[in-house]
Amino acid sequence: MNTPDQQIAAEALSVPEETIIDACGDPPLPELGIIEQNWETDPIAPDAVATHAARAVESLSFADVPAGGEVALGVGSRGIANLPTIVAGVVEAVSDAGYEPFVFPAMGSHGGATGEGQRTMLNELGVTESAIGCEIRSTMDVVEVGRTPNRDVPVVADDTAVAADAIIPINRVKPHTDFDGPVESGLSKMLVIGMGKQRGAQIAHKWAVDWSFRRMIPEITGQLLDELPIVGGVAIVEDQHDETTLIEGVPPSGFLDREEELLETAYELMPKLPFDDLDLVMFDRQGKEISGQGLDTNVIGRRPFSINEPAPETPDIKRIFTRGLTEKTHGNAMGVGSADVVHEDVVAELDAQTSLINALTASTIRGVKLPPVVETDRAGIVAALSTIGVVDTDTVRMLRAADTMHLHQLYASPALVEAARERDDLRVVEEPSPIEFDNGQLVAPTLRE
Repeated sequence: MNTPDQQIAAEALSVPEETIIDACGDPPLPELGIIEQNWETDPIAPDAVATHAARAVESLSFADVPAGGEVALGVGSRGIANLPTIVAGVVEAVSDAGYEPFVFPAMGSHGGATGEGQRTMLNELGVTESAIGCEIRSTMDVVEVGRTPNRDVPVVADDTAVAADAIIPINRVKPHTDFDGPVESGLSKMLVIGMGKQRGAQIAHKWAVDWSFRRMIPEITGQLLDELPIVGGVAIVEDQHDETTLIEGVPPSGFLDREEELLETAYELMPKLPFDDLDLVMFDRQGKEISGQGLDTNVIGRRPFSINEPAPETPDIKRIFTRGLTEKTHGNAMGVGSADVVHEDVVAELDAQTSLINALTASTIRGVKLPPVVETDRAGIVAALSTIGVVDTDTVRMLRAADTMHLHQLYASPALVEAARERDDLRVVEEPSPIEFDNGQLVAPTLRE
C-alpha cells in the first residue's frame, strides 16, 4: 500500500494524459483480442510434491555426517511453486534419516539486509517453522571460508550454515536475468550469493564487473564444495505454467555438470512471448517474485543494466509500458529501467530505499533509473505508439501481458491475432474489440493462468 507522500511524489512526476495527447495527437488505437499459447506440460501432482522432495534427499550421501548431526537447509528464492511443501518434504526426509535439520535464509541482501527481514520474507513465502517442521535460524553474520586462488577474493558464507554438519541448498534451476553461462540461477548461485548474505552478494557483484558471473560462480562453487560439508542440493525445475515438474537430488559432483543439463531443460520450459518482433508490450506488473529484475530479461530481450553481458538475441520489442508493481515485491522496483514508459502507479508503489539497496548490492544502479511517468494507461499507450514511427492499427504488433511469468493468455492486436490463426502453438480465444478505458485507465482485467 503506497503512502500519501508516495502518491504525491507520483503525481508530481507524472505527465497528465492531456499533455501526452497535445504532444502526440489523438491517434486511433488498435483493438485487442485474446490469444492463448498451447503448452504440453507434465507437472508433479500437488499431493506428490513432498514425496518427490523426500526422494531427492534420499538420493544424497550422508556418509560423512555424524549420527544426529545438524543439517542446514538453504532456502530463500521467491516465486517458487510449492516451496513450503518442498521444504517440508526435505525436512521430513532429513529427520527420518536421523539428523537435525534447520533452515537458514540463503537470499543475499534481500529482506532489507537484516536477519529479521529475511525471516519475514521466508514467512511470506510460507516457509514458517510450523509449516516446515523445523527451526529457522536467520542472521546476516558470515565467516570467511577461503579466498580465490587467482584474484584473492574473499569467499564468505552464513555462519550458522558453516557450523552445521551438513549443508543442502534448495533452489529452482532457471535462466538468470543478468548473464548467460553454463550455470545460471540455481544451486551454485545460491551457495555463492545467497549463502554469502549481503556481504557475499556485494563481493560477487563487484567482482563480476571485471570477472563475470559465468566464470566466478563455477570457481567459487568449487571452492565452497571443497571447504564446506555440502552433501548436495535439491534442484527444482518448473514448467511454462510455473508448476513443479521436476525435483531432483544433485550430489556435490553434479553442481556444475548436472546443473548445466537442468538449465537446458529450464530454458526449454520457461514461458516466452510467442512473437519475436513486437512494437509494444504492456506488462500489468513487475516484481521481484516475478523475476530478479522485475521483468525477466530473457522474456523481454533487454538487458540494459547487466554487467558486461550482451542482451538476449530475441525478442525485439520497440516499446515496453509497465503499469504497476506486485504486492509481494514490497516496493522493490529493481529493473524498472527496462521499460520505456511507466504508469504513475509504479512510482506510487515504489520504495526508493529498498530498490536502491538491491541495485547497489548488485552493482546495477541503471536498473532503477526511472523511465517517463504517465498519468493513465491511455497516455502510456499513446506515448509508446507515437514514438515508433508511422502506426497502422491493422498492422501494429502489440501485446498486453500480466507479467513476464504469466504468458499463457495474452491480449493481442489484430495483426497478431491473425498470425495466431496460422500457428499450431497458438489459439484465438477472443476476437479483437476496441480498448475500453475508464478515466484513461484500462477496463479489461489482467489475464492470469
